[in-house]
Amino acid sequence: MKTTLIVIRHGFSTANKTKIFSGCLDVELTETGRKQASLAASYLRERGGIDKVYSSDLKRAHNTAIPVAKALELPVILEEGFREVDAGEWEGLPFYDILERYPVEYTLWQEDIGRFICPGGESAEPFWNRILSSVDRIAEENEGKTVVIASHATPIRVMCTAAAGLPLEWMQEIPWVRNASINT
Repeated sequence: MKTTLIVIRHGFSTANKTKIFSGCLDVELTETGRKQASLAASYLRERGGIDKVYSSDLKRAHNTAIPVAKALELPVILEEGFREVDAGEWEGLPFYDILERYPVEYTLWQEDIGRFICPGGESAEPFWNRILSSVDRIAEENEGKTVVIASHATPIRVMCTAAAGLPLEWMQEIPWVRNASINT
């Protein structure tokens, strides 16, 4: 029996608004992000058939999952394994500063994300392994069920790459997902 994973990227956050690299910084949703979470909740309530709701423990994902869980009358199960990449020295920096201070690493992030290295943070392979071990565990624990996972752009890119049967090195071929987008 297969497990169906419905993955939601968190709603529009204060970091998205200010164009900073948030990584594991615990930033809030904006008003737009809260509206997006509410719309995702309405859509998933209408879809039905959802058994559990998991979320990264960072506020922007958790606060996206809360309205979904309430609409489905389910609890939110926090899962640290679905956190965004630990961006180390990049966290809290505007993207233009990262490009200026770390041109080689930032270019790699943009052009060959499967080989990225966040200075002082996670690099591609350990990050890939963290995300996929969490996905595998959740899928095994919920065999034959449908679960929602609220997470972040880069973890979702990992999940979509693996779901397409592609290796880490091909992650660049998977497009970035938009805020509050839903992937199954």
